[in-house]
Amino acid sequence: MFSLIAAVGKNHELGQKGQLVFHLQNDINFFRQTTNGHKVVMGRKTWESLPSKLKNRENIVISRQNFSGPDQIIHNVDDFIKKNQATNEEIFIIGGEAIYSIFLPYAKNLYLTEIDASAPADTFFPNFDKTKYQKTLITKGSENELNYSIAKYTKD
Repeated sequence: MFSLIAAVGKNHELGQKGQLVFHLQNDINFFRQTTNGHKVVMGRKTWESLPSKLKNRENIVISRQNFSGPDQIIHNVDDFIKKNQATNEEIFIIGGEAIYSIFLPYAKNLYLTEIDASAPADTFFPNFDKTKYQKTLITKGSENELNYSIAKYTKD
């Protein structure tokens, strides 16, 4: 099963010039704890934005190119989806914008840190029909003068 995980602003902002627009330690901790021990799937630009390989996770990159570093490079997204969408294993999609858009129709869960603020951005999380999901609030908080909530959306 596929799950998307992201931190988003009021207008679904994700990033600007290859960097996240919001930096909340509690979000980073939630991401680390939630994805630990799982496969994480990302695009090449997201891979390149990371300081290093994500520990205790199988790092999978979707790219037309070959390069070293990740545990696996996927060239054919459709084959990967067909092979993995029925598995009970939770596979996390961690970005960027195009990768979220590709996997959103197949995702059972969306883990979103929803930040009550806007920021300049050039990448965005795709819009989705919230009526097709059951929302569960995981936690609420405030950090760096930003209010946020972490929620899990599960497709009905």
